[in-house]
Amino acid sequence: MSELPIYFHVQPGAALPSIGHLAPFRVVVIIEGEVSVKWRADVSEWLVSSGCLYMMAWGRDCTLWDDSVDSANIDQFAFENIPEDRFVVTTWHDHDPLDDVFYFCKHLAIHAVVELPQVILLHIAPNGNADSMVRAYVRA
Repeated sequence: MSELPIYFHVQPGAALPSIGHLAPFRVVVIIEGEVSVKWRADVSEWLVSSGCLYMMAWGRDCTLWDDSVDSANIDQFAFENIPEDRFVVTTWHDHDPLDDVFYFCKHLAIHAVVELPQVILLHIAPNGNADSMVRAYVRA
């Protein structure tokens, strides 16, 4: 597994970068800003369509992100059976410190049938903090 994650800072409601070239990947969604229901659904669809196969949500309303990504994965296959190699595993961590979520991602977040060497830290917040986030992940 890759030791260094790729960090993306996105302000709530902002346009989303192209990340499909990083597929397949695990992502820790770090929610530190308030987002609309529509934008959360858009981000969830973007993650699933870009190749996310394991999503861990932490922060504000993280349980809603878990549900939203699950819905996007179901919608991707029009409510039919999802192939094992396209099934997105989702978790939320509303009572865990972020360092524990990074540890979970780095050491325990394993997809049943697809190797996921790439990790993305998606930081949804008014201001970014790449150095601190990447350092915390490396320490995990």
